[in-house]
Amino acid sequence: MTHLTGTVVRLKLSLLRGGLRQSRGRRDAFIVSSVLALLFALVQLPGMILLGRQPHGEVVSVTATAVLALGWAFLPLFFPTGDETLDPTRLVMLPLRPLPLMRALLVSSLVGVGPLVTLLLLLGCVLVPARGAAGWLTALVALVLALLVCVALARAVAAANVRLLTSRRGRDLAVLSGLVIAVGSQLVNFTARRLGSGGLGQLRPVADVLSWVPPASAVAAVRSASEGSYGVALAQLALTAAALVALVAGWARSMIKLVTAPDGSTLQAADGGRAERRRTGGRARLLPDGRTGAVMERTLRYVWRDPKTKAGWVSSLAIGLLIPVFYALQHTGSVYFACFAAGMLGLQMYNQFGQDTSAFWMVALTISSPRDAYEELRGRALALLLITLPYAALVTVLNVALLDAWPMLPRVLGMSLALLGALLAAGAWASARYPYSVPQEGLKSVVPGQAGLAWIGLFGGMLTAAVLCAPYIALTVWLAQGTDGVGRTWLLLPAGALYGAGIALLGLRLAAPRAAGRLPEILAAVSKG
Repeated sequence: MTHLTGTVVRLKLSLLRGGLRQSRGRRDAFIVSSVLALLFALVQLPGMILLGRQPHGEVVSVTATAVLALGWAFLPLFFPTGDETLDPTRLVMLPLRPLPLMRALLVSSLVGVGPLVTLLLLLGCVLVPARGAAGWLTALVALVLALLVCVALARAVAAANVRLLTSRRGRDLAVLSGLVIAVGSQLVNFTARRLGSGGLGQLRPVADVLSWVPPASAVAAVRSASEGSYGVALAQLALTAAALVALVAGWARSMIKLVTAPDGSTLQAADGGRAERRRTGGRARLLPDGRTGAVMERTLRYVWRDPKTKAGWVSSLAIGLLIPVFYALQHTGSVYFACFAAGMLGLQMYNQFGQDTSAFWMVALTISSPRDAYEELRGRALALLLITLPYAALVTVLNVALLDAWPMLPRVLGMSLALLGALLAAGAWASARYPYSVPQEGLKSVVPGQAGLAWIGLFGGMLTAAVLCAPYIALTVWLAQGTDGVGRTWLLLPAGALYGAGIALLGLRLAAPRAAGRLPEILAAVSKG
């Protein structure tokens, strides 16, 4: 079946060439990114060789190998269209047996800029600990094994999740890739600061664990062989080889299932949707009756199903947690950084009608009075609070615990609740006054021509929320002054809860008549995408 392998390799090259012919911008972006990646891979080689002379150089090589394998495992989930051959279901109608097809796909995975860059990076990792003839021989074996494990890992993960990757929801995972990059950059920044203050020796415990985790264990085997521990090196290489066999076996099971098993969508259709109705009924029973419960359920469905809404929520959840926790771990943060959780999630109240896009006309048909508009806005706010209240409380308690500032808990949690209420009030008003459309495709969050509305609504609403929080901030300062104020700060928790609830209800009451009176303008604004 060698002709099958050559055919699949040529197919991949043809797909790559055809994709570059689609547009000049795509071709230029591919060329620039490929050149930069290759330059980075080539420049790191002498750097890794020099790193090998340092006391803890092998620590970096082992850790870098593990991170590289992690990237191979998860990047296909966020960029499923980066390699069309990752989807074996495109070939299931052809008279091909799974095992020869696997061999062809494995070889085709070694073709491209990504595998070449990975090979150069792994070469730098195995060169760091290599010493003597035994070390160099082990380095050659480790290089091959590590590369094959990375490729097989990507193939196994892609085959196991191919139904997800080829579905609409799977393709929408690419919207969340920016969040992964943002979180990863924060982790890299935090790690770099810690290493800058304590040196590479701080990674030694992590590297010792990763030394027995494939494919990093293959790089660790080079160091063991260079030091004369041939038994340990053989065990680490055997562990990597066993992982490769296990990945190939799992990939084979997934391939056979894809070729022989029916599509899950047909099974769901045969079920008649009874499972979906059972899930919906179970959730609906926990929500209030009437329009409020219906609006809450619809809003929560948007959060779970709509890619743009989900991306906004996940980003807010991540940033609201990362900022206070990272600063607390570095002992440079304030307990009030916990308000980031309530602040980021409170911003989800802005542009409520624009999130519906053109489907808002169905909601508009049910609004005939300020009362209807009030119930609509109240249901959306309650759905937001269903997630935000426990999350903000959890982040606040965690931040206070990390900083060991438990006496500050009532005032910080009260501040979060007051800020959340102010953002709900300002967000409801901004949704009725400055609605804008969110495009359904692409990464943009505002359609062309409405950026001014978005900025005015967002910053104007944030300024309004700051003004609304001013009385509570003044109360916090007044109660915290003097020695007697320390014992009275517990009053700030119920005061913040009552103030936030009152200001949110007032904002909803004031925004409802404006929303009911501007329905045609709102509908026209949110339907432009």
